[in-house]
Amino acid sequence: MQSHIVICCVAACVAIFFPHRSALAEPSHQRAGVGAGFGDPAIIRKALTGRGLTYGLNYTGDLVGNVTSGARQSAHYDGLLELWADIDFQKLAGWRGLTFHVNAFQIHGTSITAENIGSLVSVSNIEAFPSTRLDELWFEQELLDELISVRFGELAIDSEFLIAESTGVFIASTFGWTTLTSDNLPYGGPIYPFAAPGVRVALEPGNDVKLMAGIYNSDPIGPCPEDLDPGECNQHGLEFRLKDPALLLVEGDYGYGRGESSFPGRIKLGGWYHFETFDQQNPKPASQRGRRHEGNYGLYAVLDQVVYRRSEGAEAGGVSVFIRAVVSPSDRNQIHAYADAGLVLTGIVPRRPHDVIGIGVAYTGLSDEAAVFHAPPGACFNQNCEALLELTYAAEITPRWTLQPVVQYIHNPGGGLSEEAAEDGISDALVLGVRTMVNF
Repeated sequence: MQSHIVICCVAACVAIFFPHRSALAEPSHQRAGVGAGFGDPAIIRKALTGRGLTYGLNYTGDLVGNVTSGARQSAHYDGLLELWADIDFQKLAGWRGLTFHVNAFQIHGTSITAENIGSLVSVSNIEAFPSTRLDELWFEQELLDELISVRFGELAIDSEFLIAESTGVFIASTFGWTTLTSDNLPYGGPIYPFAAPGVRVALEPGNDVKLMAGIYNSDPIGPCPEDLDPGECNQHGLEFRLKDPALLLVEGDYGYGRGESSFPGRIKLGGWYHFETFDQQNPKPASQRGRRHEGNYGLYAVLDQVVYRRSEGAEAGGVSVFIRAVVSPSDRNQIHAYADAGLVLTGIVPRRPHDVIGIGVAYTGLSDEAAVFHAPPGACFNQNCEALLELTYAAEITPRWTLQPVVQYIHNPGGGLSEEAAEDGISDALVLGVRTMVNF
């Protein structure tokens, strides 16, 4: 099976160097890139769009395998079929500023992360329990000439908060919703594939400034036996939980250089607060054993910066960098620090103006308290961290299909938290794979 992975990656790399002249759309969501559509059979889409209804069907498939180390070696396939629809009520019924969105998933395949590697980061950002499920279902109302927008319904926070636009090319989950936020919130919080009820308010006083705040039900799953996957406890996304402690997120977004500079960028500052009580990770001294903390929180910063653009009049392309940093208190969280950074090159390969190359690194820092508290008897933890390197190339084969070879190297999978890693000596993992994306 390892040889199959290598053959697929070599074939993909050969295919991307046959030149063509077609457009590759930017990823519309962090967990899966989106290319161009299959056209408009019978001009149905154009007619419906004129009446306020747009829709799409996207398919993403990942074939990945760890060819060295990890817990064991084998190949896995994950697939995600997404159907979405939007309604513009101004076109449909004359209601100005009101829109509606819904999307659903059909998820299939197996998890290489859980079965082979045991890392904190998921190798693929579409890995999830196989199911057919609802994701987001919301209305959004714009007010005061688009100065304010209010979105309410079943929401996913990873589609709006903590995003560096440049990271959309990567397939590792942490370049979307980070390992820190995934570990420190219940089941990762209201994120793919588990949305939750909430309300988000955004204020945009100018083209370069945006302020957002949202409050959500923090737990999209609820009580779930340890022997079950969380997806089995909310298998179809229809729980609509409202009684769990609230999760508050805020973010400020400032863009600069647009329209006047060749090197635009964005800075985002934000954070969250979870209104729940949490156990002390490693009570010291013994008198504090069993101590509880009121609330949990995190702070983050994001920088997305273009550092090179093609000359005026040339096809779109250039080089951008991103940096993100996230921190949480170490006394109540296993993961207290996270950072990632990377370089994204668009249109660098001759005669392929829309292909994207990504080089990204991610660091997950584990709290000393958690490492000691969770250590099995006799274990010695010398490296309280996990690190990831990803190299990827998103190549447009046709306007309807993209192919994306990927290489990942995961250092110290699990960061030393799991008994399996400590007792069995799970070592660094090298992952090879290829992603394919087709969109209608």
